[in-house]
Amino acid sequence: MPTAAVLTDHERTAVQAYLRLLHTVRAAFDAPAAAGRPPLVPPSVLAEADQALARTGLAGNEGAFFDLLGDWCPKP
Repeated sequence: MPTAAVLTDHERTAVQAYLRLLHTVRAAFDAPAAAGRPPLVPPSVLAEADQALARTGLAGNEGAFFDLLGDWCPKP
């Protein structure tokens, strides 16, 4: 059984921010559309994820981030 990677504090923060963003986006798309408007994701949630990626040194390199995420949480 593969062992999950050990994350630095910044990497863990980036993963947590990504998961919050993912849950927020899912909730926005699952909510009934208000007056025909598209789903809304608060800018603060996007900013948090961007800042966390920047602190980790992965801003603009989302491929490396998703590799990190895959190493940390391997598929069964």
